[in-house]
Amino acid sequence: MKRLILTALAAASLFVSSDLRAACSAAPATTLVSSLLGEAPGLRAKVLKLALDASQCAAQRGLVKRRDLLTVIDYSLPSSQPRLFVFDLYTRKLLFRELVAHGKMSGGNVANFFSNSPGSLASSLGLFVTEDTYVGHNGYSLRLRGLEEGVNDMALDRAIVMHGAYYVSTEAVKVLGRLGRSWGCPAVRETIAHKLIDTLRGGSAIFAYYPEQSWLARSEYLPHS
Repeated sequence: MKRLILTALAAASLFVSSDLRAACSAAPATTLVSSLLGEAPGLRAKVLKLALDASQCAAQRGLVKRRDLLTVIDYSLPSSQPRLFVFDLYTRKLLFRELVAHGKMSGGNVANFFSNSPGSLASSLGLFVTEDTYVGHNGYSLRLRGLEEGVNDMALDRAIVMHGAYYVSTEAVKVLGRLGRSWGCPAVRETIAHKLIDTLRGGSAIFAYYPEQSWLARSEYLPHS
């Protein structure tokens, strides 16, 4: 009897997961993608579509309070290039196009390793939502809650936050050939950090991308054929 119950629960879990994915399969409007891409040099259509899919899915589940904003971080781009993009989805305008650091154990100029583990000093992938702000060791900071189990759901425990950092600057790129690296946080320029954080706080979506096939294949927020 116990085995039958466990089997039934497992089947129900698979059904619910499949049902959630099906409910979130609607593709973003082509006109929206085109409009946003025109505002964001350097951002690829594939990455933007995935970000829109994921944020729309989470919004349908009531996990994204602020549906007007979407932040996309493309970690497949080198840190020496702007790879953080913030969009106002209602006006279809780009609000920020910024440099952003990755974790020191994620790689040099180009990231190639990601982790959800405490102490890894690596960045995490997937969909996050912004929470509250605080002033800590790195100054004014924004807490991020990871929505993907086993991928980024340890973000709060790991203190993965958005904050300003002296090592994120064009000067750092000139000297090092790359940005300095964080302990896993998406650190940004000190001069823009406060304004950026105040824009994103309070429940907006942040999508961190890298072509890691295992994550792309199992994410509950992305469409699967």
